[in-house]
Amino acid sequence: MNKTAIIGIFAGAIVLIGGLIWYAQPAGDRNTKANTSPALNSVLAAEEPNYNFGTISMANGNVSHAFKVKNTGTETITVSKLYTSCMCTTAKLKITDFSNLSGQAQYGPFGMPGHGSASLIKASIAPDQEAEVEVVFDPNAHGPAGVGRIERVVVLENNAGAPVELEFSATVTP
Repeated sequence: MNKTAIIGIFAGAIVLIGGLIWYAQPAGDRNTKANTSPALNSVLAAEEPNYNFGTISMANGNVSHAFKVKNTGTETITVSKLYTSCMCTTAKLKITDFSNLSGQAQYGPFGMPGHGSASLIKASIAPDQEAEVEVVFDPNAHGPAGVGRIERVVVLENNAGAPVELEFSATVTP
C-alpha cells in the first residue's frame, strides 16, 4: 500500500469518527420545534396530585378516588385528552354544568391509549371552576401476578401548557 492510500484511509476514518460523535450529541436547539400554541393566563392545578390507597385486596374488587382540579387563572381552559398509564385504570372527567338537567357534564370513562375508546375530548373549565377526575383501579386486571406495590398515572392534556398528571399508588394483596 502506498503512502497516499494510507493517508486517505486515515483521513476518512477521522471524518467518519467526527461525524458519528456529532450525530450522537443531544439535539439541543437544532431540531426543536417552536411552541405555536397561544399562552394562556390560566393554570389547571390539582388540589392533591398524589393519592395512596394503602393496602388493598384483590378480593375486595375495584377502588376509586376523586381528584379535584381547578382552573386558577383568568381564561377558560380546554381539556383535550384524558388517559391512564395502564389498562387496569379508568378515569372520568366531571365538570359542574348547570346548562343540563343533571347539573354535571361527564366525559369518559377513558383508559390507556390503544386499549378501548379514544381519549380525545373537548371539555371547557372556566376560570375559578373546579372539576373532578374520578379514577377507578381494578386490582384484578393483571391476574394473580399483579400483587405488590403499584404506581399509576392519569394525564389531562390541555391548552394551558403542561399536562396535569394525577398519580396514585397502592399495595395489592390477594
